[in-house]
Amino acid sequence: MRNQRRRPEEDRPLPRGGTITGIVASPRAPGRFTVMVDGKSGPTLGLEAIERLHLVVGGSTLGREQDVADEAEALRVYDRAATMLAARGRAARDLEKMLVRKGEQPELARKAVERLTAQGFLDDAVYARSFVRSKSSGAGLARRRLEQELGRKGVDRAVVAEAIDEVFEEEERDEAASAEALARKRSRTLRDADPRATRRRLYAYLARRGYSVDVINEALDRVGASDGESFDEE
Repeated sequence: MRNQRRRPEEDRPLPRGGTITGIVASPRAPGRFTVMVDGKSGPTLGLEAIERLHLVVGGSTLGREQDVADEAEALRVYDRAATMLAARGRAARDLEKMLVRKGEQPELARKAVERLTAQGFLDDAVYARSFVRSKSSGAGLARRRLEQELGRKGVDRAVVAEAIDEVFEEEERDEAASAEALARKRSRTLRDADPRATRRRLYAYLARRGYSVDVINEALDRVGASDGESFDEE
C-alpha cells in the first residue's frame, strides 16, 4: 500500500495550551512565519493570520488550537494554488478543480481561488485572451474549438466570446483563410495519398480544430484537394 504524504500541519502539530516562544520568519518562503510553541516549531502562518489571531510572543494558544490549525491549512492550500498558477496560467474553475483532484478540501480550494482572484493574480478574461492568441495562432483552432476548450476549463461563455472577438479583431483573423492555410500546409505531407483519401484526411484534420463543414469544403476546394466529394454536417 502506497504511503500517503504527510501534510505540514501533521508534521508540526501545535502543542495544546502551549506558550508562544517565538514567531520566526521562514527562510524559504517570504511572508511566512513559523509559530514556535514551548520552543518547538508549530504551524506556518502569514502575517495577516498572526495579527487576526492576536498571536504574540509570550501569549498562549490555549483554546485557539483549532483556529490556528485552520489558518495554517488554508495558507498551505493557498500557497499550493499560487505555485500551480505560477507554473502555468489557468482559469479559476480549472485551478479549483485541479486542487480538489490533488486531494485538497473543496472549501479550501474555493477560498484559495477566491483570494487569488481578489488579489488580481487570477483573471479568467486575461487567461482567455492569452489562450485564444496561443491556440488560434499556434494550433490553428477555430472559434468553435476555442469555445469548447475554454468551456471545459470553466470560463464563462460571455468571457470566452469577448476574448475571441477581441483577439480575432486585433489579429484580423479570418477562419476561411486560416483553414485554407492549414489545409495547404497539411496537404504537403499527404502527396502520396489518392485524392479521395487526401480530402478525407484534410477534412478530419480541420474538423478536429473546430472549423465548420462549409469552411472546410471551401478550403479543400481552394487547395485542389477535390475529387468531386463534399461533406455535410452529421
